[in-house]
Amino acid sequence: MNAHTLIEELTVERLLASAIARTDGLSNFGDDNYRESLEALLVALAAEAGLSQTGQYLLQERLVGQLVNRLVIEDYLVRYPQITQIQIDDPLVIVGLPRTGTTMLQRTLAVDPRFYSAAWWETRFPAPLADETLAVPAKRIAQAKAEVELMAQVIPQILAIHPLDAMLCDEEFMLMEHSFMCAMDAYVNVPSYTRWLDQQDQRPVYTQLKKMLQFLQWQKGQRGEPAGQRWLLKAPQHLHTLHLLLDVFPKAQVILTHREPAQTIPSMASMAHTLWQMYSDNPDPKAAGEQWNHRMARGIRHTMQVRDQHAAERFLDIHFADTVTQPMDVLERVYAFADLPFTDKARADAQGWLAQNSREKRASHDYSLERFGLNEAQMTEDYKEYRARHLSVNH
Repeated sequence: MNAHTLIEELTVERLLASAIARTDGLSNFGDDNYRESLEALLVALAAEAGLSQTGQYLLQERLVGQLVNRLVIEDYLVRYPQITQIQIDDPLVIVGLPRTGTTMLQRTLAVDPRFYSAAWWETRFPAPLADETLAVPAKRIAQAKAEVELMAQVIPQILAIHPLDAMLCDEEFMLMEHSFMCAMDAYVNVPSYTRWLDQQDQRPVYTQLKKMLQFLQWQKGQRGEPAGQRWLLKAPQHLHTLHLLLDVFPKAQVILTHREPAQTIPSMASMAHTLWQMYSDNPDPKAAGEQWNHRMARGIRHTMQVRDQHAAERFLDIHFADTVTQPMDVLERVYAFADLPFTDKARADAQGWLAQNSREKRASHDYSLERFGLNEAQMTEDYKEYRARHLSVNH
């Protein structure tokens, strides 16, 4: 079979049928516009992605897996309607360009049991598998560990960009993907899908996210984990849709992390290009650079506009250099902002975590602007307003 006939097999009907078959006939996928979004993605995949045979298989499995999760979750919500009554309206959300210290900040805060957070295995496998109990999600954890191990072998450079660990808290990005309206272009180069996405109301991304967080919180209760006080979230994707995040989670507070874009954008382009290599043959690094610089510049502008429309006290600015050089001072500010006492225990736990997990223990990851078709003149143009507001000498 050549690549072209392979691509033709990716249809919405086939994907839905596979998911239904894998769940013994469950058929309620939820009531948002998942079909339309999936269709837009599949059209772009066929026309633009240049999927390899392996890439086609991996992507198909990913999409079917997400549809399976939607079926299982909707089934649980019908059987346990109390799940949808769980109140989640005040998450503490870390938002910033990739490589601005967001992972370090999130994982340090997540040590505090007063925060609910989702481990990588929970975001990758949010729904129980057929042959495991709610109390013991051993199979999902094993699958997640195996997947992280495989990624470390196949694309070892990804660990320098984003330290993966199946058991540590991570971005809700993989939960947001279940709407099929959230940055699937991180995996493949599908510019027409990206353009389509920018024209859509992406509210389903957040209504689906909230539903999944309720389901994860309910599962934590079923496993006997201690109750938290509020969710701790983190994803660069929120830069593009911050207005919806604040609307669906009306009491959310947002920590904005800042760093010079010329140091973060090539790294983001490198991560996208690295992921594209899993799914496509010979993807173009310059296409990754152009696309992700454009996306992130657009996201930064959107976030600055949304911020201007909301009360100042909903936002806290944290600079990357401070997160690295004076993490405890940064945590003091975060706890004050979140109106949570920074107890002696929280302080000691955070210090213990930082001592074990400093950035020095990670491989370095540095890429030039030029490798991704970018240059300083473009950075100056695209981030002029952002630099003036957040990176001027006053900071």
